[in-house]
Amino acid sequence: MSRGSGLRQLAFGVAGSLLVLAGVGLVAMTEQAAIQHRVAADRHGGQVLDIAPDSQPEAGQHGYMVRVSSAINVVEAPHDAEFNQHVKTPVLIRHVEMFQWREVRIGSEVHYEQDWVDRPLDANRFEHPAGHANPGAFPVKGKQFDAGLTKVGGFALSPVLLHALPGSDRIEPDTKSLPTNLAASFSRHGDYLSTSANPNHPRLGDLRVSWEAVPLQVVTVFARLDGDQLVPASEAADGKGYDVQVGDRRLVDVLPDVPEPPVFAMPRRVLAVLLATLGALLLLRDRLPMPGAAPISLGAGLLLIGAVAGVMWLGNDLQASAYWFVLAVLGLAVAVWRLHARTE
Repeated sequence: MSRGSGLRQLAFGVAGSLLVLAGVGLVAMTEQAAIQHRVAADRHGGQVLDIAPDSQPEAGQHGYMVRVSSAINVVEAPHDAEFNQHVKTPVLIRHVEMFQWREVRIGSEVHYEQDWVDRPLDANRFEHPAGHANPGAFPVKGKQFDAGLTKVGGFALSPVLLHALPGSDRIEPDTKSLPTNLAASFSRHGDYLSTSANPNHPRLGDLRVSWEAVPLQVVTVFARLDGDQLVPASEAADGKGYDVQVGDRRLVDVLPDVPEPPVFAMPRRVLAVLLATLGALLLLRDRLPMPGAAPISLGAGLLLIGAVAGVMWLGNDLQASAYWFVLAVLGLAVAVWRLHARTE
């Protein structure tokens, strides 16, 4: 062997080794990032799909955690039938207050004042009940009314997520829709319906009723997809399994402890196999004639990359590990087949 051919063989060997190491390093970094993302996501319910706002539920998505951002869409609005109030909102809450005596303690001193309170106060429990009697039970009670169907994007919200929607706005009551019997008793005063003859100077036992509603706004929902409905992941290790935030929020904002998955993961994996294959081809260049070395090098690249990635996924995801080991076995089979064919 001449000095020139020896140096050339050495150069091919060094280049081939570096390419193999580059392929192994690239797949190791890619799978490590994917594993970190998967392990962190599993604490919140599992693998996460980013869903476009205008998407509809698709086959194969059932059971996945999803992140979807869109404006709240109320399909079937709630109705307070007693007061005949219709509001296009996911959740409508009726508040009822009565003007009553209440006991106020400041240190060792006790005094009494009249104020609006949202529950009946039993004067018999006062330290000085005489002269501070309250009317008793409310003739009208506070209540919550949920929309029959509320969607974010193309996905319906389960009751838990419906009640997790943030924010509230005071609703102006519609006096024209009041039933006749209530219209005779209640009049509007600002955002309230009141039984007071003079709302600025209420009397003991007067009632006032108000409503608040969850606003229609853009929200980001992170939850599990069950059919066409978003539900909490009840078994999630974080003890919650869902999140709802105002605005179009990225997954890293919703789950700050979950690192982003590797970008261009599949192209990087393919590139890792190609680098390892090219490296093996350079290492085998002077040992096997072309073109027989090409399929053997490809088998070697698949075997090496599949084995490294498969080992990394062991203990984290047996299914992913099995996929990589199948690729490694396929590479081994290709290499053995071509070597056997060459021998024959």
